[in-house]
Amino acid sequence: MELAKLSLTELRRLQSKVETEIRRRSDTARRDLLKKIQKLAAEEGLSLSDVIPGANVAEKKAAAPKAKRVVKASAKKGTRVPAKYRHPEDATLTWSGRGRKPLWVEGWLGEGKPLDALLIQQAA
Repeated sequence: MELAKLSLTELRRLQSKVETEIRRRSDTARRDLLKKIQKLAAEEGLSLSDVIPGANVAEKKAAAPKAKRVVKASAKKGTRVPAKYRHPEDATLTWSGRGRKPLWVEGWLGEGKPLDALLIQQAA
């Protein structure tokens, strides 16, 4: 195969195939070596983590097939955070201090007044 005769697109496609094959072979070699080491350790009555501290992580990675990462929703998502700031005249208007500032807070700050003046006093 003469690389000089390939177009840029063909070279990139070839590069991608080569990188994929290198990753595949590297992973296979790593798994095979880990299995050999585990077998040798087992023959001596030891686990891989007995021989190599922290190897239990490597054992789990080698034993489990690669799966796509699943992102789980946070257990706290949607839970309300207690209000930290309250409007000085309308007690129904509150803000937790998280996320975008409400317009009434923006107005308060725009007048040059300190945010600390809106803090809700916590009972001690």
